[in-house]
Amino acid sequence: MKKYDEPIERLIEYFRSLPGVGYKTAQRYAYSIIEGDKERAKNFANALIEAKEKIGFCEECGNYTEKKVCDICSTRNKKIVCVVKEPKDVLAMEKVKNYDGVYHVLFGTLSPLENRGPNDIRVKELLQRVQKDDVEEVIMATNPDVEGDATALYIAKLLKPLGVKVTRLAQGVAMGSDLEYADEVTLSKALEARRDI
Repeated sequence: MKKYDEPIERLIEYFRSLPGVGYKTAQRYAYSIIEGDKERAKNFANALIEAKEKIGFCEECGNYTEKKVCDICSTRNKKIVCVVKEPKDVLAMEKVKNYDGVYHVLFGTLSPLENRGPNDIRVKELLQRVQKDDVEEVIMATNPDVEGDATALYIAKLLKPLGVKVTRLAQGVAMGSDLEYADEVTLSKALEARRDI
């Protein structure tokens, strides 16, 4: 027997499909939409559609943007590149107010268990960018776990012969944790105390 009418059940299931949203939270979200006014629901739906239609990837770093080249790549120091796993990690690193460099999103890390090698992430694009922009330092800000460390070491080995300084965030970020959940102070200290690899 169904608990709810089909439109409510479908709305709950869509909210449940979002990361970290359980049934109870999805239920609260669904009721919030239903109990709110129709204009608010339309605006919410339009915001979803607009984001899907207008947001793409920056041609230089891979971060989300509605332009060809994002504002960070357009205005910041291109001599320092912070390498992250996913676009949401750029947002996490942007909490650090004293970083003036640019980013490079890999869209994954090396993982032999998941058959993900160097050709499956944006390593080649990073190497091209380093040479094109005469990059002086690459900061490896992949998650401090086995895959993140393996990716950082692999990229460091590729960059060392090019004379580029390669550093890794200091261990203020707990081993096995995700960058997006680190607080501003921890990330700031980890960035300041980065070390050569």
